[in-house]
Amino acid sequence: MSTKENHFPQFGLCLNNEGYAASLEVGKVYRVLPDDEAAVHGYIRVIDESGEDYAYTTDRFHLIQLPTAVEKALLSTLRA
Repeated sequence: MSTKENHFPQFGLCLNNEGYAASLEVGKVYRVLPDDEAAVHGYIRVIDESGEDYAYTTDRFHLIQLPTAVEKALLSTLRA
């Protein structure tokens, strides 16, 4: 893996919220947290609409790399 792929924070675009309509919104960008154990089982850990982090199947998201300025702006709003 390249350094760019290992860079966190990472974000994921929700593609499928079936069964989790209260927790995930299709088309919304979510913060992805590193979780090697979840990844082994085909899951990624995201901070969902509850404000807590939960593991969801990776096929529900498309991982995206954002420009640094955008990443900083999103992270500052998440902390507020």
